Amino acid sequence: MRTIVGDTTQPCPQCGAGIHADGRFTTWCADCDWNVDPEQPDPDEEPGRLERLRRRLAGLHGERLLAEVAAGETLRPRRDTAGMAAYLIALAVHAVTAALTIGAVWFVVTGWGGAGVVLGCFLGVLAWTLRPRFTGLPDDEPLLHRADAPALFALIDEVAAVVGTRGVDTVAVNTEINASVTTYGMRGRRLLTIGLPLWEILTPQERIALLGHELGHYSNGDTRHGLIIGNALRSLTTWRYFIDPTPNPNLVEAFVNLVFLLPRSLIQGVLMLLDRLTLRATQRAEYLADSMAARAGSTEAAAAIMNHFLVVSSAATMLQREANAQQVGRRGTTDREPWQGLWERLGAHVKSIPESEYERQRRVAALRGHSVDSTHPPTHLRHQCLLVGTPLPAAVTTDSDRESRIATELAEPRREVAKRVVKHGLGG
Repeated sequence: MRTIVGDTTQPCPQCGAGIHADGRFTTWCADCDWNVDPEQPDPDEEPGRLERLRRRLAGLHGERLLAEVAAGETLRPRRDTAGMAAYLIALAVHAVTAALTIGAVWFVVTGWGGAGVVLGCFLGVLAWTLRPRFTGLPDDEPLLHRADAPALFALIDEVAAVVGTRGVDTVAVNTEINASVTTYGMRGRRLLTIGLPLWEILTPQERIALLGHELGHYSNGDTRHGLIIGNALRSLTTWRYFIDPTPNPNLVEAFVNLVFLLPRSLIQGVLMLLDRLTLRATQRAEYLADSMAARAGSTEAAAAIMNHFLVVSSAATMLQREANAQQVGRRGTTDREPWQGLWERLGAHVKSIPESEYERQRRVAALRGHSVDSTHPPTHLRHQCLLVGTPLPAAVTTDSDRESRIATELAEPRREVAKRVVKHGLGG
């Protein structure tokens, strides 16, 4: 299709309706959906069997949960048969790792003329790679503690109280157009990670809704990323990696592939079963987190975040252009460093995205089942779910003084992350 510079109007080649075109974005027809999704997925990047199953189930569970909400049911955290079965399977996976550890110690101690020591060392290394992990703090991202950002942590605590949990111990800031929560260390301390590119394109009320969503994961029974089930999924994935078939094998490798066929099928089956048992709970957890976002920041603000996620690719492209311009030496005619004003330019870019592009992305999301990742419900279903029922007002609000203090606390991380984006792109 031809590129159109600036805003123009042209007839749709399929139905003849008038199309308002912005040369920065895909030209498409709202009447007949001509060219609504010109960027078809690359066949070489087709997902594997497990990923396809996740996406299919994500859409299925998302539709069912939306129907429950539309029927007037209030979603609540709950433990069901699938959840209990997932815990039992996860414990069995960890029992295998424990058995390997015990076996390693036994063979090393008994010796068996040296052969037992070799076998024991092998089992010990295997058990070590499969062991449960305690996540640590990132060492390559700016970190904020309560003494560094009292206003930000006070806001987080206020939002946490609204969603029925406690605040976090540390805040990390990075270059992602996303946000997340996790735990770290053996004591289960809490970490909130804020992607500055996302934070900067949100209004103050939308930021509160974002905090409500992320903190809501601590209070809504999201078990998939917990220590027991999360580590079991990781252990099974590691097992699968160890015995994956060798591509284009020679005769010996083909024999080894055949020997491992049965255990490989068993591990893949258990992994898919555990994934399926936990996926519905994860979908429910996302809807619950969305409801927490609406409770804390208002339904309007929570729904607005969904719209932002529809155009994150446009924001990412703009930031990558900034990085590319720096790398080829095109720094403009001003005396400012290239990172200065980056967030203001990003905000202006997002504000300039026309409503027609948002609508196109909504339709593409419905066609593809778009979501943040394969464990999340499709974005368009989450948006619809938020708009079902009576809109909620904000339980937490802010004012210019608090916003100013938080901005001051984030000033240094903003500079550091802006420099990283301009120098290395979003992956830096």
